[in-house]
Amino acid sequence: MEMIQKVFRKTRMFGELVMFSHTLFSLPFAVISMVWAAGGIPSAHVMLWSLIALIGARNGANAFNRLVDRRFDEANPRTAHRHMPRKLLREREVTLFVIINFAIFILAAGMLNSLCLWLSPVAIVLICSYSYTKRFTWLCHLYLGFTIASAPVGAWFAVTGQFAVTPFILGTIVMLWIAGFDIIYATQDIEFDRKTGLWSVPSIFGYEDSLFIARSLHTIMIVLLLALFFIQGLGWLYLAGIGAAVVLLAIEHNIIKPSSRQRMNVASYNLNQVISMVILFCTMADYFLR
Repeated sequence: MEMIQKVFRKTRMFGELVMFSHTLFSLPFAVISMVWAAGGIPSAHVMLWSLIALIGARNGANAFNRLVDRRFDEANPRTAHRHMPRKLLREREVTLFVIINFAIFILAAGMLNSLCLWLSPVAIVLICSYSYTKRFTWLCHLYLGFTIASAPVGAWFAVTGQFAVTPFILGTIVMLWIAGFDIIYATQDIEFDRKTGLWSVPSIFGYEDSLFIARSLHTIMIVLLLALFFIQGLGWLYLAGIGAAVVLLAIEHNIIKPSSRQRMNVASYNLNQVISMVILFCTMADYFLR
């Protein structure tokens, strides 16, 4: 019984380490991409291995980021409570976790098609390299969004094994959306980033200009979502979902308060999880009910 409890605690800690609940950021857009690519519900084989690939890649990338940033997390009062600074998880354990998850990702990619398999090492390099961008460029937020944007693009490849324009538009939407709320979240660390030499939009441009940049990125995101309305020939349910997303984004930008961790978590995480699910639900309802 004690061994089972220990395994459960370790599993829970690894789930917290990689913020597993935040999978809802990319998964809904990957599902939309798969359905559009398949012209309906994809095969069980594609859905299963795509999900496994997404989880493996995401878990590996997030754990790698925690591993690379452990010294900064120790020094930052906001992040000093995380598992690695508190020595709850050892470097060796996290390194093994990263290797296992990327191995799962490559296996899943190979089970889909040859294009996914050949692109899997490229994807690993891209998603891992994000962890170093904050050391030399304030474009790190866009690069983070770019790496997460691989979810809808990869989902399209998983179904068709071919390139197309639509998944890259979806990917750009995800990139702008993620970058926008990552900038919002980074406003909490303006002074720490400046002190330690880390690059971010807030540390370079200041608080007010950063919020303007975040709003601008989210505005372009909405424009691209509306463009898909015409490109995909969608209907009013899809538009209703976009309208709801606009309202939620407006709430997000109006409750920002860097001194309140609770507000920042709601603005940067909770509301955006709702946004992605609303867009998924309305898009699927529009697609299958019209």
